Amino acid sequence: MGENASFWESLIYAHPTCTTWKQEAEGSIYHLASIFFVVGFMGGSGFFGLLYVFSLLGLGFLCSSVWAWLDVCAADIFSWNFVLFAICFVQFVYVTYQVRSVAFDREFQELYSALFQPLGISLTVYRKIVLCCDAEVITLEKEHCYAMQGKTPIDKLSLLVSGRIRVTVDGEFLHYIFPLQFLDSPEWDSLRPTEEGIFQVTLTAETDCRYVAWRRKKLYLLFAKHRFISRLFSILIGSDIAEKLYALNDRVHVGQGFRYDIRLPNFYHVALPETPPVQPSQRSHHLQRGSPRRKPAGVTNCGSFLAP
Repeated sequence: MGENASFWESLIYAHPTCTTWKQEAEGSIYHLASIFFVVGFMGGSGFFGLLYVFSLLGLGFLCSSVWAWLDVCAADIFSWNFVLFAICFVQFVYVTYQVRSVAFDREFQELYSALFQPLGISLTVYRKIVLCCDAEVITLEKEHCYAMQGKTPIDKLSLLVSGRIRVTVDGEFLHYIFPLQFLDSPEWDSLRPTEEGIFQVTLTAETDCRYVAWRRKKLYLLFAKHRFISRLFSILIGSDIAEKLYALNDRVHVGQGFRYDIRLPNFYHVALPETPPVQPSQRSHHLQRGSPRRKPAGVTNCGSFLAP
């Protein structure tokens, strides 16, 4: 303990204390360097935040090097500041190269800004997602079919970038698909990775459409390598399916001005009075078990919606 105490005492008291302070201030270059340091440490995160930080810190260390060379005339102060300037310069060049390497076409950049950036997805992660679809945006002309009921296999996952898709089953309209919505999220969610299936609905372009498509096997390989991307798509697909379910829910009526709500399955069992049987020719919308796009089945009364 005595040796440790003497070490700290020598460290604190061995050097002379400042009895008189320098009256004149340092030169403008020193204060300019300090300003660069203060502003530089206010930078944010991400690629552009790093560019901001390294550029201003590099300028600060450069000014400190000039100050040490001209005013202080201290080789050690100059050397350390110049080394730090060189490190900041190298980091700035490296980050700039990364930013250029993850540049995207206009449609992919707009897709990132609208869908992925609000979720905090970095450009490097987004680049892996874009490369998985070969950085290609596919065009679907008006009145052309993306999928046909009972014929088209479920072998990809697609996201609509522009246009509008009409979803029908046996010729009956179900709902629309709008930009930033998946074209086949219910089909994707209904199958396991090893299963195969075919579409139970028809998807037709109501306008000229543009969409991005990920091949099923290739996307599952990406999920296996990057669990974060797998969780991201799970959230996006789940949210998309919920939107489609609510779109179908808006079309479900149980008669006499009442609307069926999938969130309250027992409400109408209590609230609705007895109604006469529905004629076989009349169709009543009903959500079947399975894909939210299944064709509504005919029912004879409102109790068919309800659990016993």
